[in-house]
Amino acid sequence: MKLIYICSPYRGDTESNAAKARGYCRFACREGVVPIAPHLIYPQFLDDDIPEERETAMHLGTELLKRCDELWVFGDRISEGMKAELEAAEKSGIKIRYFKERGGEIHEDMA
Repeated sequence: MKLIYICSPYRGDTESNAAKARGYCRFACREGVVPIAPHLIYPQFLDDDIPEERETAMHLGTELLKRCDELWVFGDRISEGMKAELEAAEKSGIKIRYFKERGGEIHEDMA
């Protein structure tokens, strides 16, 4: 099965954004892939409001991304953290796919 990095906003309304990310993971499961959503994992033990811990979480997420087959972007805006993830995916030659917030694919880019 393919490993898919789930890329969506987290900061700001973290409760709502985490709920959306869980939905994106469910969508990915229904598509027959294994979702990886670091923004649902690392806030459990790293504080996103502490710059050093956010930086650690972003670094760990990038390490996970390098092991994924694709990066799936959800929603209609690209946050600062998402931009860094997209740049890392492009640099690593990882396929990027874009989806609407409700799950319909918008388009696909080949990195």
